[in-house]
Amino acid sequence: MAEKTYNEISREARVLFGKGSEAAQRENNDYAIALFNQVLEKEPAFYDCRKALRAAQFKKAGGGGTGFFKKMLSGAGSSPQVAKAKMALGKNPAEAMAIAEQILNGDPNNSSAHRIIVDAAKALELPRTAALSYETLAKNSPKDRNLAIEFAQALAAAGDISEGENNRGEKILMDLLRENPNDGDLSKALKNLSARKTMDQGGYGALEGGEGSYRDILKDKKEAASLEQEKRAVKTEDTTERLIGEYETRLETEPDNLKLVRSLAELYTQKKQFARALEFYDRIKASGMGNDPSLETAIANTIVRRFDHQISEINPFDAGHAEKVAAIQAEKLAFQLAECQKRVEKFPTDLAIRFEMGALHFQAGKIGEAIQEFQKAQGNPHKRIAAMGYLAQCYAKRKMFDLAARTLQNAIKEKPVFDDEKKEMVYNLGCVLESMGKKEEAIEQFKLIYELDISYKDVAAKVDAFYAGQ
Repeated sequence: MAEKTYNEISREARVLFGKGSEAAQRENNDYAIALFNQVLEKEPAFYDCRKALRAAQFKKAGGGGTGFFKKMLSGAGSSPQVAKAKMALGKNPAEAMAIAEQILNGDPNNSSAHRIIVDAAKALELPRTAALSYETLAKNSPKDRNLAIEFAQALAAAGDISEGENNRGEKILMDLLRENPNDGDLSKALKNLSARKTMDQGGYGALEGGEGSYRDILKDKKEAASLEQEKRAVKTEDTTERLIGEYETRLETEPDNLKLVRSLAELYTQKKQFARALEFYDRIKASGMGNDPSLETAIANTIVRRFDHQISEINPFDAGHAEKVAAIQAEKLAFQLAECQKRVEKFPTDLAIRFEMGALHFQAGKIGEAIQEFQKAQGNPHKRIAAMGYLAQCYAKRKMFDLAARTLQNAIKEKPVFDDEKKEMVYNLGCVLESMGKKEEAIEQFKLIYELDISYKDVAAKVDAFYAGQ
């Protein structure tokens, strides 16, 4: 996972981040914190949001100081959450970070929570996120030599993203070395950091030990430009064609380069040449090196995209258009169910997969199976509210309206921000109450939406009809 910029996150996350930023400017810190946490649940790699969240947390707490009493209180009352986050760290680092942020919402100086975020960020390869929490850890323990070395190294790791951070890391170590001139570990750390900076800036790492040449450096710069083009979210046709030609040529001399094979599979998928893409994926599997879970996901996504492409190719003016689309949709859903079932069996404790399985069962009309999966998926804090929303819909389809209403009411209580997800749940609650004959209670739900978004579904018609009937 790489850290994301504003332009790389989803539209929904951008909207929430904008609202959170406005709330922060108005110093409505509670609301800003709630919004920023929602964004990070969706986009844990969005660094600017985490930085904004941290600022709001410190403002709410009355500043970012680390006085004696703040140090004494840091961590008080958060032990169960810290233990929960540590348990999640190995299996789901993003979940561990989300739990740690809940601790920091009330105690932004909490060293245990910041250490969890550091470890999770390292596991997810988010260097700036790690450096952000190291900042507070270093302030909490300014004389901790080992922590200072870690912080300096973290700043260096984030240096290619944040200009000047390498120099800051060197300064931290130099200041400590002045206080401890005979500390060999500090001297070694500073020397290593300076050497890394030189190699990173000059591109001369390959020359160390006589293993490279200046011609290699020039070649690396050319390859770096090529990789930069490869990593763009949307490639132009010309760039894609050029990369395919270049990689196909290289593959003739590097037939065992599986990274190259996978890149070609991804490029052919982008060009909608799905058969060719799947050939390359099969080549990886046949090599005996295809045990990577992400490979299975990539293959499944390619097949789903092939189904979608087949649907888009059907002539909309064809007399049998609807029947043909329905047939392909049914085939696509059957494939998704079978593929997801394999992952459920392989990773039975992964509740995110359970949620996905539930959604597919719901789509297929298998309500009993969907209920079973959503009940399990509630155990995942990132899927809990969405799972409850789906559960309510399942109960409603079985005309268990009292269960549906209670489930929606509980989910709404756990959702502090009135975003699109909460809006849908409030609307569904209104519909369930209508089905129960509780018209006045139902209209109160629709009025909540009416006050915020008159254009949402048929809310305006329902509310207007209610007042017209009085």
